[in-house]
Amino acid sequence: MNLPQILSKLKIEQLNTMQLKVMEVFNKGNDVCLLSPTGSGKTLAFLLPLIQQLRHGVSGVQALILVPTRELALQIETVFKQITTDFKINSCYGGHAYKTERNNLSHTPAVIVGTPGRIADHLSSGNFKAFNIRLLVLDEFDKSLEYGFADDMSYILARLPENKQSLLTSATGIDHIPEFVKLLAPHELNFLGDKGSGSKLKQKVVFHHETDKDEKLFKLLCKIGNETAIIFCNYRDEVNNISNYLVDKDLVHDIFHGGMEQYERERALLKVRNGSNQVLITTDLAARGIDIPEIKHVIHYQMPKTEEAFIHRNGRTARMQADGSAYLFLDANEQIDYLKTDIEEEELNGNYALPKDPHWKTLYINAGKKNKINKIDIVGLLINKTHLNKDDIGLIEVKDYDAYVAVKRSRVDEVLKTVSDEKIKQKKIRIEPSV
Repeated sequence: MNLPQILSKLKIEQLNTMQLKVMEVFNKGNDVCLLSPTGSGKTLAFLLPLIQQLRHGVSGVQALILVPTRELALQIETVFKQITTDFKINSCYGGHAYKTERNNLSHTPAVIVGTPGRIADHLSSGNFKAFNIRLLVLDEFDKSLEYGFADDMSYILARLPENKQSLLTSATGIDHIPEFVKLLAPHELNFLGDKGSGSKLKQKVVFHHETDKDEKLFKLLCKIGNETAIIFCNYRDEVNNISNYLVDKDLVHDIFHGGMEQYERERALLKVRNGSNQVLITTDLAARGIDIPEIKHVIHYQMPKTEEAFIHRNGRTARMQADGSAYLFLDANEQIDYLKTDIEEEELNGNYALPKDPHWKTLYINAGKKNKINKIDIVGLLINKTHLNKDDIGLIEVKDYDAYVAVKRSRVDEVLKTVSDEKIKQKKIRIEPSV
């Protein structure tokens, strides 16, 4: 598959400068250390040359991608599958059913992507062999070190072939690369200070008192209307408090933080991806390593402690030459050392209507890949058993044991009444709104 075909499948017109440079250098056989900001397109930058170097007819795992979070593993797996190659990929991460992963690995994939702890478990248990791995990606390597994965990564890398080619990515500068990484004369590509990325981020400040902070947040969300927004807090409790406030205001939203179960976090991101939800309240867990496309506004409800965290949060918007806004909630007497002093104030003096509910709503189906069910089966059921057409059906994501489909909100009741007792491939399914 050539590059134009891949870009067409991904609905991308052209690669950015960073992505083109990574392809050029990596395709020459060099080890690469890529330093590039959050949201600059690093996933595609390493997946494209990696896919081009996979070989048909080779047994065993050919490429290993280590990532710091399960969300990033799932993102990479999703992008890889969107490209629709002949090669198989499996993701492995803590919180996912170990037995399912072991069974998947028994049908050896060409590519494995996962968190260091889980990959080390599979490797030590003999669930896959490392002798054919020629390509290694250490994505968001700085974050993996921060999360304490150094020992697991050292264990894994010590068991990989010496003749592998490596690519390391980071959204921050790295003062020292640990010896266990064993990069061979790495070619550093540093885009951290790139001023030509085309980012059009506008920063605005919202001044508040502690007594009217939630009210001003609500007014801002109403003023924004039906554009996507991500609200950052420093603590989980604050995420939950804001959510409770917005529930009382009947504003559709979701939350995302480390205290949630894995399936809850995955479902929250899924609903942002498919347009069922346009407002996400989160901690800094969502500042890096997840794929939420087309976020228009970043809201710093609580300002982060460091400039680095501030930069990563802002990386959720104004991506790939798009416009975006960052709103900074500040007490009138609050001083933040890393902020510019001439930030425009956002006025919230008008009367703003409650945003309309999102165009899409997510439905849950209690069957997935392990039941031999795919996207085509789900589309067929909805079209054949209801009066829906293809335009009424949005993004579909099929997981191991369940699936999620976005349906036009105006057609949801019709779908639930019509297909409540239907079967897909002889399995009786349950379909219901995803909470």
